[in-house]
Amino acid sequence: MEKEIGDIVEYVDPVGKSHKALVTANWGIASPTASLNLVYVSDNENETDQYGRQIKRDTSVVHESSQPAHGRFWRDLV
Repeated sequence: MEKEIGDIVEYVDPVGKSHKALVTANWGIASPTASLNLVYVSDNENETDQYGRQIKRDTSVVHESSQPAHGRFWRDLV
């Protein structure tokens, strides 16, 4: 299913840790496996400021079907 801005996906970071992430851009509009820009909340308690836990951004994140490595990809939430 095509991802739209504001959709929630699962992002697996470069070390293989999973995060819920918000889609901020879709670079393959008609493709269900498009590259996405994502934002997610840091899981590091030390990354907290007056606004709360800091956010992290990642850009041009490929779908897991296009990523041979163990991280830095997105997939649908199960």
